[in-house]
Amino acid sequence: MSENKKIFTTPKIRKFARELGANISEIEGSAREGRITEEDVKNFVNKNLNKSQAKVETQFKSEFNHSDFGNIEIIDMPRVKRLAAPHLSNSWNTIPHVTHHDEVDITELEDFRTKLIDTVSGNKIKITPLAFIAKALTNNLKKFPTFNSSIDNVKDGKITLKKYFHIGIAVDTPHGLMVPKIRNVDQMKVKEIAEELKNVSELSKNLKINKKEFFGGSITITSLGGIGGTYFTPIINYPEVAILGVGRSYKKQIFIKDKFLARTVLPISLSYDHRIIDGAEAAKFCNSLKENLGKNFAYNLAF
Repeated sequence: MSENKKIFTTPKIRKFARELGANISEIEGSAREGRITEEDVKNFVNKNLNKSQAKVETQFKSEFNHSDFGNIEIIDMPRVKRLAAPHLSNSWNTIPHVTHHDEVDITELEDFRTKLIDTVSGNKIKITPLAFIAKALTNNLKKFPTFNSSIDNVKDGKITLKKYFHIGIAVDTPHGLMVPKIRNVDQMKVKEIAEELKNVSELSKNLKINKKEFFGGSITITSLGGIGGTYFTPIINYPEVAILGVGRSYKKQIFIKDKFLARTVLPISLSYDHRIIDGAEAAKFCNSLKENLGKNFAYNLAF
């Protein structure tokens, strides 16, 4: 497409293309007067992904088939995973990922969280650790605004700094992994975040959530705490520039003031876009997160 050719489409479609990492100027419109539609964007992304896959398959094609070695079964790829595949491939191929691993001492936080009682009913209050993490992460984004940004076009040398705080939460559903957003977390208390977490999770699992809720995020949290595991390398949810992976907390002996003490530690893995975030920034970001969730968490989170 010529650089001088006028592009006919809506702001919504332009945003959709940016979120999928597609250059709108390279997309041919199929609607009247060459107007670009959402379907045109999807076809463009899928076409380029298929070209990339075909190139790899041609380059590494095996001279043997799987069936040459025994019985096999061909099944359909789940729809959600099939839809997510181009997005994940684009993110991995576009963003130079680096992952910073660390651990957070959450002993006081866990002691507080597991003893929460409703003063009226006397019943135990259940609040997931993710609610506290989302709140702490939001505080971090205010302190480190580069982590709440996007690069729409590297060539123009511009970074979009977001003034909103929408935290993506990776939800494991029977249909595949979904990442709905919790909006305006900076305006919510921890209990409200926990309630909204439960709400968006249920909507995602029942396929009743609006598609728009999967877009427009600041940063994403993906947790393996309920399953197990420590450190891993989460893929950034493009066009975001960072994602926080959370493992399962465990007890660890830590040497404090001349003696070993049993502490509860939380493994974290922060993947970030190395084009605009360097290692020192990532380390400072994690140190701040550790402080927000540490001994003085109540004061830091002001929930």
